[in-house]
Amino acid sequence: MGMFYRRKVLLSLLQLFGDELEKIRLQKLLFLFTQRQTKKEYDFVPYKFGCFSFSANADLTAMARQGLINETQTSFVRQDNVNYLQELNAEDVDRLQTIKATFGNVGCNELIRYTYLHYPYWAINSTIADSLLTASEKNVVLQCKPKSQKTILFTIGYEGISLEEYLNRLIVNDVNVLVDVRCNPLSMKYGFSKNQLQRNCESLGIRYAHFPEVGIRTDQRQNLNGQDDYDKLFARYTVMTLPQTHTAQYAILDLLATHRRIALTCFEVNINQCHRKHLAEAIARLSTFDYDMRHI
Repeated sequence: MGMFYRRKVLLSLLQLFGDELEKIRLQKLLFLFTQRQTKKEYDFVPYKFGCFSFSANADLTAMARQGLINETQTSFVRQDNVNYLQELNAEDVDRLQTIKATFGNVGCNELIRYTYLHYPYWAINSTIADSLLTASEKNVVLQCKPKSQKTILFTIGYEGISLEEYLNRLIVNDVNVLVDVRCNPLSMKYGFSKNQLQRNCESLGIRYAHFPEVGIRTDQRQNLNGQDDYDKLFARYTVMTLPQTHTAQYAILDLLATHRRIALTCFEVNINQCHRKHLAEAIARLSTFDYDMRHI
């Protein structure tokens, strides 16, 4: 199996910048590159130093384990002499060369400041914005921070989207608590197993909670070939599981009342093929529920 194209982009970026880049600078340059792509190789979240891709960082760490690059405390250094630029399409080569020509001599702090000024949403969680921006510039960033006082029970699936796109949906909807309702919170998809998901959510100020008892066991989810199969599964879930999990449902409702904006999460993108719909509706039927519900 050949190397992922997106990893060739990372190696080409290192190649263009003399085979070594500071970690923060690499993230900012990669972000600026992806902003020029129609279909982005990586998505980003607003992190403590601005735009950051967990997925790109995971790829870099994986390549370090493979010996393709060397990871120091502050930098990534390319180890081989392959010309990865030759393996990219012409449009991406042009984009990378434009990035090099435009930002090749720009210092790290100046580069961070540039991204904050031109893409202020990605600076909303920055811990260093005060030292890089004027008061009026910082105010522009603050205006980008989603804020709502309305209490809403959200639901969200992660099928078909990147970890970063998923996290951004939580951020833009000002979700304060992610409630994992999977029975078995493991995933082959990067970032969505329990420990990773919890760590990444909490790094962005989103609390994580897990209620496995309201999930559906893997062995009960076999041979789901059409909506009729899902409907039968959820009919059993409604009769067998929901009446036995009132304690968990009230605990979730307490989280909603306390934190105002929480999201039930599972895998399926189609709400009609996920038990979180029926769980959310059961919570909405509880006597003290007086809020909105929204699928995102």
